[in-house]
Amino acid sequence: MNLNDAELMQRIHDDLIDSLDEELELELEDSHLDAISGNDANNNKEYRRIYFKELFRLQAELVKLQDWVAATGHKVVIIFEGRDAAGKGGVIKRITQRLNPRICRVAALPAPNERERTQWYFQRYVSHLPAAGEIVLFDRSWYNRAGVERVMGFCDDEQYEEFFRSVPEFEKMLVRSGVQVIKYWFSISDEEQHLRFLGRAHDPLKQWKLSPMDLESRRRWELYTKAKEVMLERTHIEEAPWHIVEAVDKKKARLNCIHHLLNQMPYEEIKRPVIELPERVHHDDYVRQPVPQSMFVPEVY
Repeated sequence: MNLNDAELMQRIHDDLIDSLDEELELELEDSHLDAISGNDANNNKEYRRIYFKELFRLQAELVKLQDWVAATGHKVVIIFEGRDAAGKGGVIKRITQRLNPRICRVAALPAPNERERTQWYFQRYVSHLPAAGEIVLFDRSWYNRAGVERVMGFCDDEQYEEFFRSVPEFEKMLVRSGVQVIKYWFSISDEEQHLRFLGRAHDPLKQWKLSPMDLESRRRWELYTKAKEVMLERTHIEEAPWHIVEAVDKKKARLNCIHHLLNQMPYEEIKRPVIELPERVHHDDYVRQPVPQSMFVPEVY
């Protein structure tokens, strides 16, 4: 297919619009909550214009950060913790959306199985740690023991105390080995979590996000608060400090978190070589074979 310059520019423009539509699709999941809350600011066109402008600018900087990490062999672990529905998944999506999954990947581990429960507590997390030139985002992490396991009684007092003895040394060991550890706690109010849970409960596309454990966490709000306070106090170390993200406004939380993350590394733009597409080689003796119509996906749309 041969395209003239105008057609080529139109195709490039269309691809750009498609990428923006992907971001809008992500934002649509917030629309129900915005309507319920009656938050005029979030529905304001100027507010959304500024939000998207800043988000795209920050995502462009994340690409530069990614290139710097790959070029320098830097190793980064980013931990995202917070209550259920605090917005951890939303910011992780925005961070990874335009990055190379071979460089920046997400680790979201399920509950440990029977074998893993007999291992050293940190063992199942170790295999997910980054090699040189990689960024790993932990959507929840070894801090499960200080939170859900403590509140729900999945660990005993001895295991709980051993965790607090071990985790500072574990993270210091990671840092000494060249892994940068960045820890975020997403903070929301009791009322905001209640509102987000209601949004999930009434949205068929989100109901899967509400597990029985999530519902029980509502009842045990104060126990989670106490567990969080102990965790922050006992694991806020110089080598790997905690950073609190005010997350009642999800859009602001995303921008603030990404902005902060970019400032945690001395990255600089890595100059890429000019890309020149090679001419395709044509062979006179090659004839493209027809594909049976039955193999095609039906064009319903």
